[in-house]
Amino acid sequence: MLLVLDNYDSFTYNLVQYAGELGAEPEVRRNDALTVDEALALDPDAIIISPGPCTPAEAGISVELIRAAAGHVPVLGVCLGHQAIGEAFGGRIVRAERLMHGKTTMVAHTGHPLFDGLPSPVEVMRYHSLVVAPLGLPDVLLPIAWSDDRPAG
Repeated sequence: MLLVLDNYDSFTYNLVQYAGELGAEPEVRRNDALTVDEALALDPDAIIISPGPCTPAEAGISVELIRAAAGHVPVLGVCLGHQAIGEAFGGRIVRAERLMHGKTTMVAHTGHPLFDGLPSPVEVMRYHSLVVAPLGLPDVLLPIAWSDDRPAG
């Protein structure tokens, strides 16, 4: 089972649909509808932390769940979820120098299996105003993709 932690964002259901198309069995729970212990008691094979309209500190159990799952359950964070992963391991969440609301940009990656079938660089849509600060990134976090923050085209 794939646990999808919903941070009150409509894009969550796009992730659920895509995960289902890939053969996963997603179960969606709101970030304030269960405890970390209840989430882990579901015995998920993996966890997705969804986007949302707030900061990681305001995202219910997101940060605490990431810490509790570390080393036991794979976690993928999308937008706010990505920021929550950064915060969970001591990264700094800061305002982006350039807002990326509905803009495409080129993202390069290391070839990690998460990106199987995607070229590097790949054009992606971005919609965020907060980022995990790249300077001072905790050693436990290894970047596998990055952008230069210039819109594509």
